[in-house]
Amino acid sequence: MQTTEPSCQVFTAGFSFHRSPFHQRTDRLGSYLFRLQTEGTSEALIDGRIQRIEAGDLLLYGPAEAYELKIFPPSRSESDERPMESGDYHIFFGGAWIDRWWNERRRPTKLSIPLSEGLLGLFRQIVIEQRRISNPDPRISDYYLRILCLETDRLLSEQPISSGKTFLAHRIKQYIEENASSLFKLEDVAAYVDTSVSRCVHLFKETFDMSIMQYALEVRLDMAKERIVFSPMPLEQVAETSGFANYTYFHRVFRSKFGMSPKEFRHTRQEKM
Repeated sequence: MQTTEPSCQVFTAGFSFHRSPFHQRTDRLGSYLFRLQTEGTSEALIDGRIQRIEAGDLLLYGPAEAYELKIFPPSRSESDERPMESGDYHIFFGGAWIDRWWNERRRPTKLSIPLSEGLLGLFRQIVIEQRRISNPDPRISDYYLRILCLETDRLLSEQPISSGKTFLAHRIKQYIEENASSLFKLEDVAAYVDTSVSRCVHLFKETFDMSIMQYALEVRLDMAKERIVFSPMPLEQVAETSGFANYTYFHRVFRSKFGMSPKEFRHTRQEKM
């Protein structure tokens, strides 16, 4: 069977961790580059000048751009206890789909984002696929790379609010979406964004006009709805895996939200499929 070449191609991908000085420079990359700083600091060429790069900074370069990366010891003005270290994921890639995606809009070279497990997971999977020796399938890297590009655009769309109070609120929102299936407490959310519970609650309410737990409930109900329709698991298990403490409470809030019980909802959807 003849297969077609993927329209996204990963040329090389990996994770680097430096504890000694490092310097890299090229006048023209020749491919697209994503570089995500995960630990420590570095310096990189951004818009014609060297800028400090910190954990959570995602760098995006086009094929014709110059690239320079510097990793150096802490300055004397910084804590003597801070070791020199820099960790990053990097992906060099190209392809017809990527060309179209890149030319759709202007994107900044540096994007400061929360280091979520979802984003880190995308980078990890692409690196793992590149290292695979047996049964490599370039289509898998192709799909992961497309998701990473689209996720980058979603993060970019939230950049206007990426400073101050609203940025913190969006980090709270992200925590809820990633942890809704567990029974987290407000103290857990506050600890994640390193602020007090009262400030955490106020910022989220002010930004999204609903409470943290109201939003968590919405996310959990949507998760449960998908599992009722697309999985064969018992309804009690649906409730448990969607973050509800007990089935009685789940049944009550589900009926209130969707106008029917979970059992009736499953039966109605199965008849339509």
